[in-house]
Amino acid sequence: MSQRTGTANLPLHGGRVPEWLRQRMARLGRVIVEAIALRYGRDAVLERLAHPFWFQAFGAVMGMDWHSSGITTSVVGALKRGLGPVEAELGLRVCGGRGRHSRATPRELRAVGERTGLDGDALARTSRLVAKVDSACLQDGYQLYLHAFVVADDGRWVVVQQGLCDRRREARRYHWRSEGLRDFVDAPHAAIDGRERGRIVNLTDRRAAPSREAQLRLVTHPDDAFATYRRTLRPHGPAQATLPHLQLPAHHDVRPSDVHMRRIHAAFRAAAERAEDFPELLLTPGLGARTLRALALVAEVVHGAPHRFSDPARFSLAHGGKDGHPFPVPLKVYDETLHILKGAVHRAKLGEADRLAALERLDRESRRLEAIVEGGESLEALLARERRESHRWGGRSVFGPAAPPRATADAGQAGDGRAGGAKKPTAKRRPGGKTPSATTEASADQLALPHTRRRTAR
Repeated sequence: MSQRTGTANLPLHGGRVPEWLRQRMARLGRVIVEAIALRYGRDAVLERLAHPFWFQAFGAVMGMDWHSSGITTSVVGALKRGLGPVEAELGLRVCGGRGRHSRATPRELRAVGERTGLDGDALARTSRLVAKVDSACLQDGYQLYLHAFVVADDGRWVVVQQGLCDRRREARRYHWRSEGLRDFVDAPHAAIDGRERGRIVNLTDRRAAPSREAQLRLVTHPDDAFATYRRTLRPHGPAQATLPHLQLPAHHDVRPSDVHMRRIHAAFRAAAERAEDFPELLLTPGLGARTLRALALVAEVVHGAPHRFSDPARFSLAHGGKDGHPFPVPLKVYDETLHILKGAVHRAKLGEADRLAALERLDRESRRLEAIVEGGESLEALLARERRESHRWGGRSVFGPAAPPRATADAGQAGDGRAGGAKKPTAKRRPGGKTPSATTEASADQLALPHTRRRTAR
Protein backbone atom coordinates (compact mmCIF):
# COMPACT_ATOMS: atom_id res chain seq x y z
CA MET A 1 0.00 0.00 0.00
CA SER A 2 1.24 3.54 -0.74
CA GLN A 3 0.47 7.16 -0.13
CA ARG A 4 1.49 10.68 -0.96
CA THR A 5 3.89 11.76 1.79
CA GLY A 6 4.19 15.53 1.39
CA THR A 7 4.79 18.57 -0.81
CA ALA A 8 7.17 21.48 -1.29
CA ASN A 9 6.75 24.91 -2.90
CA LEU A 10 9.96 26.30 -4.41
CA PRO A 11 10.92 29.46 -6.32
CA LEU A 12 11.38 28.69 -10.01
CA HIS A 13 15.05 28.92 -11.05
CA GLY A 14 16.66 28.59 -14.46
CA GLY A 15 20.19 27.70 -15.44
CA ARG A 16 22.19 24.49 -15.46
CA VAL A 17 24.38 22.68 -12.96
CA PRO A 18 28.04 23.20 -13.98
CA GLU A 19 30.02 20.06 -14.76
CA TRP A 20 32.45 20.58 -11.85
CA LEU A 21 29.49 20.37 -9.43
CA ARG A 22 27.45 17.84 -11.38
CA GLN A 23 30.15 15.19 -11.05
CA ARG A 24 30.71 15.85 -7.37
CA MET A 25 26.98 15.72 -6.59
CA ALA A 26 26.75 12.26 -8.16
CA ARG A 27 29.65 11.01 -6.02
CA LEU A 28 28.45 12.62 -2.79
CA GLY A 29 24.85 11.52 -3.33
CA ARG A 30 26.02 7.96 -3.84
CA VAL A 31 28.14 7.73 -0.68
CA ILE A 32 25.42 9.34 1.47
CA VAL A 33 22.84 6.83 0.19
CA GLU A 34 25.29 3.96 0.72
CA ALA A 35 25.99 5.13 4.27
CA ILE A 36 22.25 5.25 5.06
CA ALA A 37 21.68 1.82 3.53
CA LEU A 38 24.62 0.26 5.39
CA ARG A 39 23.50 1.65 8.75
CA TYR A 40 19.70 1.59 8.53
CA GLY A 41 18.80 -0.53 5.51
CA ARG A 42 17.38 0.09 2.06
CA ASP A 43 13.91 1.05 3.29
CA ALA A 44 15.41 3.97 5.24
CA VAL A 45 16.66 5.44 1.95
CA LEU A 46 13.14 5.31 0.49
CA GLU A 47 11.68 6.77 3.69
CA ARG A 48 14.03 9.76 3.51
CA LEU A 49 13.48 10.39 -0.21
CA ALA A 50 9.73 10.49 0.46
CA HIS A 51 10.09 13.37 2.95
CA PRO A 52 10.19 16.87 1.38
CA PHE A 53 12.23 18.45 4.18
CA TRP A 54 14.97 15.81 4.09
CA PHE A 55 15.04 15.86 0.28
CA GLN A 56 15.68 19.63 0.26
CA ALA A 57 18.40 19.35 2.90
CA PHE A 58 19.99 16.52 0.89
CA GLY A 59 20.24 18.80 -2.15
CA ALA A 60 21.51 21.73 -0.09
CA VAL A 61 24.34 19.74 1.52
CA MET A 62 25.48 18.73 -1.99
CA GLY A 63 26.04 22.34 -3.05
CA MET A 64 22.81 23.16 -4.89
CA ASP A 65 20.99 26.44 -4.24
CA TRP A 66 19.22 25.81 -0.95
CA HIS A 67 15.73 27.05 -1.93
CA SER A 68 15.75 26.42 -5.68
CA SER A 69 13.33 24.32 -7.71
CA GLY A 70 16.46 23.03 -9.43
CA ILE A 71 17.30 20.92 -6.37
CA THR A 72 14.70 18.37 -7.48
CA THR A 73 16.12 17.96 -10.97
CA SER A 74 19.75 17.95 -9.83
CA VAL A 75 19.24 15.49 -6.96
CA VAL A 76 17.31 13.07 -9.17
CA GLY A 77 20.00 13.34 -11.84
CA ALA A 78 22.80 12.90 -9.30
CA LEU A 79 21.19 9.78 -7.85
CA LYS A 80 20.53 8.28 -11.29
CA ARG A 81 24.17 8.75 -12.32
CA GLY A 82 25.72 7.97 -8.95
CA LEU A 83 23.70 4.87 -8.05
CA GLY A 84 23.80 3.40 -11.56
CA PRO A 85 27.08 1.49 -11.07
CA VAL A 86 25.95 0.05 -7.69
CA GLU A 87 22.22 -0.40 -8.28
CA ALA A 88 22.44 -4.21 -8.20
CA GLU A 89 24.49 -4.11 -4.99
CA LEU A 90 22.14 -1.65 -3.27
CA GLY A 91 18.95 -3.04 -4.75
CA LEU A 92 17.78 0.49 -5.62
CA ARG A 93 17.14 1.74 -9.15
CA VAL A 94 16.31 5.30 -10.24
CA CYS A 95 14.11 5.70 -13.32
CA GLY A 96 12.73 8.75 -15.10
CA GLY A 97 13.77 12.35 -14.66
CA ARG A 98 12.97 15.64 -16.31
CA GLY A 99 11.25 16.18 -19.68
CA ARG A 100 11.97 13.36 -22.13
CA HIS A 101 13.48 11.29 -19.33
CA SER A 102 10.15 11.37 -17.48
CA ARG A 103 8.36 9.99 -20.55
CA ALA A 104 10.85 7.11 -20.64
CA THR A 105 9.93 5.99 -17.11
CA PRO A 106 7.51 3.17 -18.11
CA ARG A 107 10.08 1.69 -20.51
CA GLU A 108 12.82 1.88 -17.87
CA LEU A 109 10.56 0.22 -15.28
CA ARG A 110 9.79 -2.67 -17.63
CA ALA A 111 13.53 -3.12 -18.11
CA VAL A 112 13.95 -3.18 -14.31
CA GLY A 113 11.30 -5.89 -14.18
CA GLU A 114 13.22 -8.00 -16.68
CA ARG A 115 16.42 -7.70 -14.63
CA THR A 116 14.91 -8.24 -11.18
CA GLY A 117 11.85 -10.42 -11.71
CA LEU A 118 9.45 -7.66 -10.60
CA ASP A 119 6.24 -7.04 -12.55
CA GLY A 120 7.51 -4.28 -14.83
CA ASP A 121 4.09 -3.71 -16.42
CA ALA A 122 2.51 -3.17 -13.00
CA LEU A 123 5.26 -0.71 -12.05
CA ALA A 124 4.77 1.16 -15.34
CA ARG A 125 1.02 1.36 -14.68
CA THR A 126 1.70 2.68 -11.17
CA SER A 127 4.00 5.34 -12.63
CA ARG A 128 1.32 6.53 -15.04
CA LEU A 129 -1.36 6.54 -12.34
CA VAL A 130 0.75 8.61 -9.95
CA ALA A 131 1.44 11.14 -12.71
CA LYS A 132 -2.24 11.33 -13.62
CA VAL A 133 -3.32 11.95 -10.03
CA ASP A 134 -1.04 14.99 -9.64
CA SER A 135 -1.93 16.38 -13.08
CA ALA A 136 -5.66 15.58 -13.37
CA CYS A 137 -7.10 14.84 -9.92
CA LEU A 138 -5.12 17.58 -8.18
CA GLN A 139 -5.89 20.68 -10.23
CA ASP A 140 -3.65 23.19 -8.47
CA GLY A 141 -2.30 25.07 -11.51
CA TYR A 142 1.07 23.26 -11.71
CA GLN A 143 1.99 21.35 -14.88
CA LEU A 144 4.18 18.30 -14.31
CA TYR A 145 7.57 18.33 -16.03
CA LEU A 146 9.58 15.92 -13.85
CA HIS A 147 8.75 12.38 -12.76
CA ALA A 148 11.26 10.14 -10.97
CA PHE A 149 10.51 6.60 -9.80
CA VAL A 150 12.92 4.96 -7.32
CA VAL A 151 12.19 1.25 -6.93
CA ALA A 152 13.76 -1.36 -4.66
CA ASP A 153 14.32 -4.97 -5.64
CA ASP A 154 11.52 -6.03 -3.28
CA GLY A 155 9.00 -3.88 -5.19
CA ARG A 156 8.74 -0.97 -2.76
CA TRP A 157 9.04 2.43 -4.36
CA VAL A 158 9.11 6.21 -3.99
CA VAL A 159 7.97 8.75 -6.58
CA VAL A 160 9.21 12.35 -6.64
CA GLN A 161 7.58 14.55 -9.26
CA GLN A 162 7.43 18.28 -9.82
CA GLY A 163 5.19 20.74 -11.63
CA LEU A 164 5.65 24.38 -12.53
CA CYS A 165 3.44 27.43 -12.69
CA ASP A 166 4.98 30.03 -15.02
CA ARG A 167 2.56 32.73 -13.97
CA ARG A 168 3.61 32.45 -10.33
CA ARG A 169 7.26 31.62 -11.11
CA GLU A 170 7.01 28.68 -8.72
CA ALA A 171 7.46 24.92 -8.72
CA ARG A 172 5.63 22.39 -6.57
CA ARG A 173 7.13 19.03 -5.65
CA TYR A 174 5.04 15.97 -4.79
CA HIS A 175 6.31 12.95 -2.83
CA TRP A 176 4.77 9.46 -2.92
CA ARG A 177 5.67 6.23 -1.14
CA SER A 178 4.37 2.71 -1.66
CA GLU A 179 4.05 2.16 2.09
CA GLY A 180 0.59 3.07 3.36
CA LEU A 181 -1.15 3.72 0.03
CA ARG A 182 -4.59 2.12 -0.12
CA ASP A 183 -5.99 4.02 -3.07
CA PHE A 184 -4.45 6.15 -5.82
CA VAL A 185 -7.29 8.69 -5.69
CA ASP A 186 -8.10 8.75 -1.95
CA ALA A 187 -5.51 10.79 0.01
CA PRO A 188 -2.55 9.09 -1.72
CA HIS A 189 0.30 11.59 -1.20
CA ALA A 190 3.15 11.21 1.25
CA ALA A 191 4.00 14.92 0.88
CA ILE A 192 3.46 17.96 -1.36
CA ASP A 193 5.92 20.86 -1.26
CA GLY A 194 4.65 24.26 -2.41
CA ARG A 195 3.24 27.66 -1.52
CA GLU A 196 -0.45 27.90 -0.58
CA ARG A 197 -2.29 29.80 -3.32
CA GLY A 198 -5.90 29.80 -2.19
CA ARG A 199 -8.53 27.25 -3.14
CA ILE A 200 -7.78 24.46 -5.59
CA VAL A 201 -9.65 21.45 -6.96
CA ASN A 202 -8.28 18.47 -5.02
CA LEU A 203 -10.19 15.35 -6.01
CA THR A 204 -7.77 13.19 -4.01
CA ASP A 205 -8.96 14.58 -0.66
CA ARG A 206 -11.02 12.02 1.29
CA ARG A 207 -13.80 14.60 1.53
CA ALA A 208 -14.02 14.57 -2.30
CA ALA A 209 -15.09 10.91 -2.42
CA PRO A 210 -18.77 11.83 -3.08
CA SER A 211 -17.66 14.09 -5.93
CA ARG A 212 -15.54 11.34 -7.48
CA GLU A 213 -18.43 8.90 -7.23
CA ALA A 214 -20.82 11.40 -8.79
CA GLN A 215 -18.51 12.09 -11.71
CA LEU A 216 -18.11 8.37 -12.38
CA ARG A 217 -21.88 7.83 -12.31
CA LEU A 218 -22.38 10.83 -14.56
CA VAL A 219 -20.11 9.22 -17.17
CA THR A 220 -21.45 5.66 -16.85
CA HIS A 221 -25.15 6.44 -16.17
CA PRO A 222 -25.99 9.88 -17.57
CA ASP A 223 -29.74 9.35 -17.00
CA ASP A 224 -29.09 9.26 -13.25
CA ALA A 225 -27.07 12.50 -13.28
CA PHE A 226 -29.54 14.52 -11.27
CA ALA A 227 -29.94 11.84 -8.60
CA THR A 228 -26.15 11.52 -8.41
CA TYR A 229 -25.85 15.26 -7.89
CA ARG A 230 -28.38 15.18 -5.06
CA ARG A 231 -26.43 12.43 -3.29
CA THR A 232 -23.25 14.53 -3.27
CA LEU A 233 -24.91 17.17 -1.07
CA ARG A 234 -24.59 15.11 2.12
CA PRO A 235 -22.22 16.52 4.83
CA HIS A 236 -18.46 16.19 4.39
CA GLY A 237 -16.57 13.39 6.10
CA PRO A 238 -13.50 13.83 8.29
CA ALA A 239 -10.75 16.09 6.98
CA GLN A 240 -7.68 14.60 5.33
CA ALA A 241 -4.66 14.37 7.62
CA THR A 242 -2.20 17.23 7.19
CA LEU A 243 0.87 16.22 5.17
CA PRO A 244 4.39 17.60 5.61
CA HIS A 245 4.54 20.83 3.61
CA LEU A 246 7.74 22.75 2.92
CA GLN A 247 7.43 26.42 1.93
CA LEU A 248 10.63 28.14 0.87
CA PRO A 249 11.08 31.91 0.34
CA ALA A 250 12.03 33.69 -2.87
CA HIS A 251 15.17 35.40 -1.51
CA HIS A 252 18.52 33.86 -2.47
CA ASP A 253 20.56 34.86 0.58
CA VAL A 254 20.45 32.79 3.76
CA ARG A 255 19.02 34.81 6.65
CA PRO A 256 18.84 34.16 10.39
CA SER A 257 15.14 33.40 10.00
CA ASP A 258 16.03 30.57 7.59
CA VAL A 259 18.24 28.55 9.96
CA HIS A 260 18.18 27.15 13.49
CA MET A 261 21.37 28.78 14.83
CA ARG A 262 21.46 26.71 18.00
CA ARG A 263 21.81 23.60 15.85
CA ILE A 264 24.59 25.26 13.84
CA HIS A 265 26.50 26.14 16.99
CA ALA A 266 26.04 22.62 18.36
CA ALA A 267 27.24 21.01 15.12
CA PHE A 268 30.36 23.17 14.96
CA ARG A 269 31.14 22.56 18.61
CA ALA A 270 30.74 18.82 18.08
CA ALA A 271 33.10 19.02 15.10
CA ALA A 272 35.79 20.48 17.38
CA GLU A 273 35.21 18.03 20.24
CA ARG A 274 35.14 14.89 18.08
CA ALA A 275 38.19 15.80 15.97
CA GLU A 276 40.17 12.87 17.40
CA ASP A 277 37.83 10.50 15.51
CA PHE A 278 39.24 11.79 12.21
CA PRO A 279 43.03 11.74 12.68
CA GLU A 280 43.76 12.21 8.98
CA LEU A 281 42.05 15.61 9.09
CA LEU A 282 44.18 16.73 12.01
CA LEU A 283 47.18 16.50 9.70
CA THR A 284 45.63 19.00 7.28
CA PRO A 285 46.08 22.47 8.81
CA GLY A 286 43.05 24.69 8.42
CA LEU A 287 41.29 22.53 5.85
CA GLY A 288 40.83 19.77 8.41
CA ALA A 289 38.87 21.96 10.84
CA ARG A 290 36.70 23.34 8.04
CA THR A 291 35.99 19.86 6.65
CA LEU A 292 34.93 18.61 10.09
CA ARG A 293 32.24 21.28 10.17
CA ALA A 294 30.95 20.10 6.79
CA LEU A 295 31.05 16.49 7.99
CA ALA A 296 28.95 17.38 11.04
CA LEU A 297 26.15 18.55 8.74
CA VAL A 298 26.53 15.58 6.38
CA ALA A 299 26.34 13.26 9.40
CA GLU A 300 22.98 14.76 10.31
CA VAL A 301 21.69 14.13 6.77
CA VAL A 302 22.67 10.49 7.22
CA HIS A 303 21.41 9.99 10.78
CA GLY A 304 18.93 12.79 11.56
CA ALA A 305 15.21 12.29 12.16
CA PRO A 306 12.75 14.01 9.77
CA HIS A 307 11.78 16.73 12.26
CA ARG A 308 15.37 18.04 12.22
CA PHE A 309 15.18 19.20 8.59
CA SER A 310 12.66 22.00 8.98
CA ASP A 311 15.42 24.49 8.08
CA PRO A 312 17.09 23.03 4.97
CA ALA A 313 19.07 26.26 4.46
CA ARG A 314 21.22 25.19 7.43
CA PHE A 315 22.74 22.40 5.36
CA SER A 316 23.97 24.82 2.71
CA LEU A 317 26.56 25.90 5.29
CA ALA A 318 28.41 22.65 4.60
CA HIS A 319 29.35 23.23 0.96
CA GLY A 320 27.78 26.56 -0.06
CA GLY A 321 25.79 26.94 -3.28
CA LYS A 322 26.57 27.03 -6.98
CA ASP A 323 25.13 30.56 -7.35
CA GLY A 324 27.33 31.85 -4.52
CA HIS A 325 24.64 31.74 -1.81
CA PRO A 326 25.32 31.50 1.04
CA PHE A 327 28.92 31.39 -0.28
CA PRO A 328 30.77 29.80 -3.22
CA VAL A 329 31.23 26.00 -3.17
CA PRO A 330 34.56 25.27 -1.37
CA LEU A 331 35.91 22.57 -3.69
CA LYS A 332 38.82 21.62 -1.45
CA VAL A 333 36.44 21.04 1.46
CA TYR A 334 33.94 19.24 -0.79
CA ASP A 335 36.61 16.86 -2.08
CA GLU A 336 37.94 16.21 1.41
CA THR A 337 34.39 15.40 2.60
CA LEU A 338 34.04 12.99 -0.30
CA HIS A 339 37.38 11.37 0.53
CA ILE A 340 36.42 10.78 4.17
CA LEU A 341 32.94 9.44 3.35
CA LYS A 342 34.13 7.16 0.56
CA GLY A 343 36.80 5.72 2.84
CA ALA A 344 34.26 5.15 5.62
CA VAL A 345 31.78 3.40 3.29
CA HIS A 346 34.52 1.26 1.73
CA ARG A 347 35.76 0.10 5.13
CA ALA A 348 32.18 -0.65 6.25
CA LYS A 349 31.66 -2.87 3.20
CA LEU A 350 34.73 -4.82 4.28
CA GLY A 351 33.28 -5.27 7.76
CA GLU A 352 35.13 -2.43 9.46
CA ALA A 353 32.46 0.09 10.43
CA ASP A 354 34.63 2.22 12.72
CA ARG A 355 34.67 5.26 10.40
CA LEU A 356 30.90 5.21 9.84
CA ALA A 357 30.50 4.84 13.61
CA ALA A 358 32.64 7.96 14.04
CA LEU A 359 30.20 9.91 11.85
CA GLU A 360 27.32 8.66 13.95
CA ARG A 361 29.08 9.75 17.15
CA LEU A 362 29.59 13.17 15.58
CA ASP A 363 25.84 13.46 14.98
CA ARG A 364 24.98 12.23 18.50
CA GLU A 365 27.40 14.72 20.04
CA SER A 366 25.84 17.53 18.04
CA ARG A 367 22.37 16.69 19.31
CA ARG A 368 23.64 16.38 22.89
CA LEU A 369 25.32 19.76 22.77
CA GLU A 370 22.23 21.38 21.28
CA ALA A 371 20.58 21.36 24.70
CA ILE A 372 23.45 23.12 26.47
CA VAL A 373 25.30 25.20 23.88
CA GLU A 374 25.42 28.96 24.47
CA GLY A 375 26.74 31.83 22.39
CA GLY A 376 28.66 31.35 19.17
CA GLU A 377 29.18 33.67 16.22
CA SER A 378 26.23 35.18 14.42
CA LEU A 379 25.12 33.95 11.02
CA GLU A 380 26.25 37.23 9.46
CA ALA A 381 29.76 36.84 10.90
CA LEU A 382 29.94 33.19 9.87
CA LEU A 383 28.96 33.93 6.26
CA ALA A 384 31.28 36.94 6.06
CA ARG A 385 34.19 34.76 7.16
CA GLU A 386 33.29 32.02 4.68
CA ARG A 387 33.20 34.50 1.80
CA ARG A 388 36.39 36.15 2.95
CA GLU A 389 38.25 32.82 3.02
CA SER A 390 36.50 31.25 0.06
CA HIS A 391 39.55 31.50 -2.19
CA ARG A 392 41.57 29.49 0.35
CA TRP A 393 39.17 26.56 0.02
CA GLY A 394 39.00 26.67 -3.78
CA GLY A 395 35.65 28.48 -3.72
CA ARG A 396 33.76 28.40 -6.99
CA SER A 397 30.34 29.41 -8.30
CA VAL A 398 28.69 29.64 -11.72
CA PHE A 399 30.36 33.06 -11.97
CA GLY A 400 33.85 31.60 -11.68
CA PRO A 401 36.51 31.02 -8.98
CA ALA A 402 36.34 33.03 -5.78
CA ALA A 403 38.82 35.92 -5.71
CA PRO A 404 40.99 36.84 -2.70
CA PRO A 405 39.64 39.68 -0.53
CA ARG A 406 40.24 43.08 -2.10
CA ALA A 407 42.93 45.18 -0.43
CA THR A 408 41.39 48.01 1.56
CA ALA A 409 42.59 50.41 4.16
CA ASP A 410 41.21 48.27 6.96
CA ALA A 411 41.82 44.86 5.39
CA GLY A 412 44.42 44.17 8.04
CA GLN A 413 41.60 43.91 10.57
CA ALA A 414 39.71 41.21 8.64
CA GLY A 415 40.27 37.85 7.01
CA ASP A 416 43.74 36.46 7.58
CA GLY A 417 44.94 39.71 9.12
CA ARG A 418 46.80 41.28 6.22
CA ALA A 419 45.91 43.74 3.48
CA GLY A 420 46.74 43.14 -0.17
CA GLY A 421 50.46 42.55 -0.42
CA ALA A 422 51.19 43.34 3.22
CA LYS A 423 53.79 41.17 4.86
CA LYS A 424 52.41 38.23 6.80
CA PRO A 425 52.94 38.79 10.53
CA THR A 426 55.38 36.52 12.31
CA ALA A 427 53.91 34.17 14.89
CA LYS A 428 54.94 34.91 18.45
CA ARG A 429 57.22 32.36 20.04
CA ARG A 430 56.06 30.45 23.03
CA PRO A 431 58.24 29.69 26.03
CA GLY A 432 60.81 27.14 24.92
CA GLY A 433 61.32 28.69 21.48
CA LYS A 434 58.40 26.94 19.73
CA THR A 435 55.94 28.70 17.50
CA PRO A 436 52.23 27.88 17.45
CA SER A 437 51.39 25.04 15.06
CA ALA A 438 49.56 25.72 11.80
CA THR A 439 46.66 23.62 13.02
CA THR A 440 46.33 25.72 16.18
CA GLU A 441 46.42 28.96 14.22
CA ALA A 442 43.88 27.72 11.71
CA SER A 443 41.50 26.47 14.36
CA ALA A 444 41.52 29.77 16.20
CA ASP A 445 41.12 31.72 12.97
CA GLN A 446 38.30 29.62 11.50
CA LEU A 447 36.21 28.46 14.41
CA ALA A 448 34.45 30.87 16.74
CA LEU A 449 33.15 28.22 19.08
CA PRO A 450 30.13 28.65 21.36
CA HIS A 451 30.28 27.92 25.06
CA THR A 452 28.39 25.13 26.76
CA ARG A 453 26.61 25.23 30.08
CA ARG A 454 27.74 22.63 32.57
CA ARG A 455 24.80 20.40 33.35
CA THR A 456 24.57 17.22 35.37
CA ALA A 457 23.58 14.28 33.17
CA ARG A 458 20.15 12.91 33.89
